Amino acid sequence: MQDYHPFHLAFPIKDIETTRAFYQDILGCEIGRSTDKWIDFNFFGHQLSAHVKPEEIKDTQANEVDGKQVPVRHFGAVLPWDQWHELAEKLETEGIEFIIAPGIRFQGKVGEQATMFFLDPSGNALEFKSFKDPSQLFAN
Repeated sequence: MQDYHPFHLAFPIKDIETTRAFYQDILGCEIGRSTDKWIDFNFFGHQLSAHVKPEEIKDTQANEVDGKQVPVRHFGAVLPWDQWHELAEKLETEGIEFIIAPGIRFQGKVGEQATMFFLDPSGNALEFKSFKDPSQLFAN
């Protein structure tokens, strides 16, 4: 894969403490700057800014993709194959409830990938995926 430039994403949360615990302790993200109203995380090399704004949190709708109901509004990271599997095992050990359990999507087709979906404590949908062949990321 090519070198990449980190992205920045700001999103709403219910509160700082449960968000800090989830992103730091469960996902392993380092904490950046923070106040009582927002907190930044190093999200696998990208900058997430979580802002306390519970009135902005909305349930997301789903679309069918490869036979599964995928949350339309979601974000996440594409991880190396081994790191994805390590995270999936950790999330299962931590008792995370999956929207879509860890598994392989588009099996035997272009874009075959490992993927999983779950919610953070504020109900934001996250997807983590991985490709055995990283060149398949943008394949069509």
